[in-house]
Amino acid sequence: MADTHEKTEDPTAKKTSDSRKKGQIARSRELSTTLVLVASAIAFLLIGERIASALFQIMQRTFNLSRDETYDLTHMFQAWGYAFEIISIPVLFFLLIAMIAGIYGSIALGGYNFTWQSAAPKANKINPLAGFKRMFGINGLVELLKALAKFIVVAGTAYIAFIVFQDEALHLDREIYPLNLFHAMELISWAFLFLCCALIPIAIFDVPYQTWKHNKEMKMTKQEVKDERKNSEGDPQVKSRIRRLQYQAAAKRMMQEVPKADVVVTNPTHYAVALKYDQKGTTAPILVAKGADELAMHIRKIAGAHGVPIVSSPPLARAIFHTTEPEKEIPEKLFMAVAQVLAYVYQLKTFKSGKGKRPSPLKKDLPIPEDMRY
Repeated sequence: MADTHEKTEDPTAKKTSDSRKKGQIARSRELSTTLVLVASAIAFLLIGERIASALFQIMQRTFNLSRDETYDLTHMFQAWGYAFEIISIPVLFFLLIAMIAGIYGSIALGGYNFTWQSAAPKANKINPLAGFKRMFGINGLVELLKALAKFIVVAGTAYIAFIVFQDEALHLDREIYPLNLFHAMELISWAFLFLCCALIPIAIFDVPYQTWKHNKEMKMTKQEVKDERKNSEGDPQVKSRIRRLQYQAAAKRMMQEVPKADVVVTNPTHYAVALKYDQKGTTAPILVAKGADELAMHIRKIAGAHGVPIVSSPPLARAIFHTTEPEKEIPEKLFMAVAQVLAYVYQLKTFKSGKGKRPSPLKKDLPIPEDMRY
């Protein structure tokens, strides 16, 4: 028999939603770091020369001072304004690209999620035993392997970059100043880009691993799934009791309406429906109560005690019982049959009051359509 404590079931929607609220989503630090570094390297390659040129101009301006400027206290503020004007745009562009890459790298895996619960202090984070478990567990081993892989890959890429750019770097001293500075900046930019791109394989490995790890941590046992379904849908016994109480309350309300009915149509034993017709207020008779078996007998008993006429018409009783809910108008197809029953009841009341003759017996074959017969 399968172990009920073994986590073999996929997480439910509620478990996933609750985990997101707690900040428990798949994240890859390697992906975020790689995106920031690669984007920064590309931005530096594009605008690095402009930044270097701006720095060169600032240094030229600040190191070439006239005698009057050395005694002018406002020169310092003018130099600051000049430096900010020249270098602010390329630097802000570089920072903007790095910021966008950082934001996208953080939400690329797992999507956007903001919660204070993940920032709340947790005792297990400072628990030495939990720390040793993380260090010497599978996750710690994977992190160690990733660190070794990053060292090997970056060191290998750095060596290759050194071999590729060795000749150009050694001949920088033969170039004209300041062109050799810009050439050196270009070499550094390309070397930096190669080193950053070397981390891409690590990120490609880390993304599926983090996804698999998160899905594994989110797995649930069969008992947890049953308990969650019970909590969300309700205990079957409690739901059954609630339905029974609701049925009893509805039956009680219907019984209170039976004395107000104009007629009760019966099966005669299995079904009973109580109808009320207000000639001034409605356009069709309304079903005020219905019941089967014991409830039908109770309706007949209340009707008899309050002098409500009881008419036996099995086809009509079954048709109204199966097509109409309490406090609703009867279907239009049953208007003619119900009208004959009400007419018979009104004539019977008139006869009993001594103001008319005895009505003819109600027809057994009332006009009930075939699709309304049950």
